[in-house]
Amino acid sequence: MPYPLDAAAVRSWCGLALEALGRERERIDAINVYPVADGDTGTNLYLTLESAARAVEAAFDGHTSAGTAPCLADAIGAMAHGALIGARGNSGTIVAQLLRGMTEVLAATDGSADALRQALRRAAASTYEAVAHPVEGTVLTVATAAADAAERAAAGAAGAAEVARAAHEGARTALQATPGQLAVLGRAGVVDAGGCGLVALLGALADALSGEVSATPVAVRADAPLPEAAGCEVADGVAAAGCGDPEGPSFEVIYLLEAEDAAVARLRTRLDGLGDSLVVVGGDGLWNVHVHVDDAGAAVEAGIEAGRPYRVRITHFGGASRTREPAMTARAVVAVVPGAGLAGLCAEAGATPVAVRPGEPPASGELVQAIRQAHAREVMLLPNDPELRHTAAAAAEQARTEGVRVALIPTRSAVQGLAALAVHEPGRSFDEDVVAMTAAAGATRYAELAVAERQSWTMAGVCQAGDVLGLIDGDVVVIGSDLTRTATTVLDRMLSAGGEMVTLVLGAEAPAALAERLERHVRERHLAVDTVVYEGGQHAAPLLIGVE
Repeated sequence: MPYPLDAAAVRSWCGLALEALGRERERIDAINVYPVADGDTGTNLYLTLESAARAVEAAFDGHTSAGTAPCLADAIGAMAHGALIGARGNSGTIVAQLLRGMTEVLAATDGSADALRQALRRAAASTYEAVAHPVEGTVLTVATAAADAAERAAAGAAGAAEVARAAHEGARTALQATPGQLAVLGRAGVVDAGGCGLVALLGALADALSGEVSATPVAVRADAPLPEAAGCEVADGVAAAGCGDPEGPSFEVIYLLEAEDAAVARLRTRLDGLGDSLVVVGGDGLWNVHVHVDDAGAAVEAGIEAGRPYRVRITHFGGASRTREPAMTARAVVAVVPGAGLAGLCAEAGATPVAVRPGEPPASGELVQAIRQAHAREVMLLPNDPELRHTAAAAAEQARTEGVRVALIPTRSAVQGLAALAVHEPGRSFDEDVVAMTAAAGATRYAELAVAERQSWTMAGVCQAGDVLGLIDGDVVVIGSDLTRTATTVLDRMLSAGGEMVTLVLGAEAPAALAERLERHVRERHLAVDTVVYEGGQHAAPLLIGVE
């Protein structure tokens, strides 16, 4: 029996979509040849919907606690927001925008068949708005075909369930035509991977509204052009490595961004000049940015100029960036860092960074995913925070069950992580590399400056709200009123025990002249000590200090 398009239907839709993508993810990964043949479209879509489903469940739990029932606007809004903050990859980002487009219509309606028709049309249009250079034969084309089919069904006075089923069938038909629209798909003999995911998503919507679950696999093999004619081998609908474009940027950069509309418009222009596959989705001050570039640091810096980027994820495609799946490298480093600037720095050094904001520590699952994205048989994991020791250990253990050899380097600060990364050498044995990195981290004393939020007791005495706190190795040793003077006191205490190198990592709120003053102080007061300065962009501490 048909069900109304209400909050319960959205909840059911999320669950069914997650099940469908769980079944299809490996098949979708296997046909992923566009825009980058990195074999993760199915996984990215699954993780995006997983985030959406969690948000919907949280919305229902919140209403249950309050003794109320969620409405359609609550549920679809939560689904779209969850997809936005958890969007992975090019396809996941586009699907997040599609859900946002549907929300713009459904949040203000009663969930009628005509409302669903309008929502699907708005969703298709919004995906084109989000992509810098739309390409036909992709998920964009499939979304438009779904909206066209929904229009025809709604014109025949069909109910919401019939409109959803028509949209699903229209998307299936359009998907089979994609190899004839996009040359790289035709050469590989497969349909568009992102389009496959959308077909699964729309099928789940039709099932949720009709009450008839049809777990029919999405067809991934193309009916026409013969791939062998283009030199590509296909077995069971899976394209062989090398069917994609051999050229392309080296990094995929994704981050959430808090910024105003005008700043995002400028950001789009700048990122479009840096790389390709640019997708910027969101609104109301929160955006999800996705781009493929050669200069990951520049992409992150552009975000810093536009607003406040966080949850930065940088994936290095490596030499196999345009093959079906990234080749496994011998060894990689995964580093948790407190800011977008450090994320770009670590990426340029060859590490896979996980950028976090204060109060939002990564879950073990996020670290496991970063280890997977490193595509390496051996991984060094740098938590860079004593509070993440257990989380990182759990992630390492999970990755080991998947066949990855993981070493947890006991870094307690980002500056210790930088020291460990500086001596990382993939050419030596794994055990020797672990020992060298651990020794470098252990030989680096770390400090940070923070601003007290309230009156409290510390090892250095009582501090008041607004005081500048100097912490060495995690303990408050100086309480001051001026950032620069407190920083010089901390530096003098650290260097009194010796040191050859000072590392300064500036936070987003650090005064413009801070680095210059501290460099001059070290040069004048501590002979033969070198100083290096990095823009960290972290928001919790205005300054991190390392002494080696």
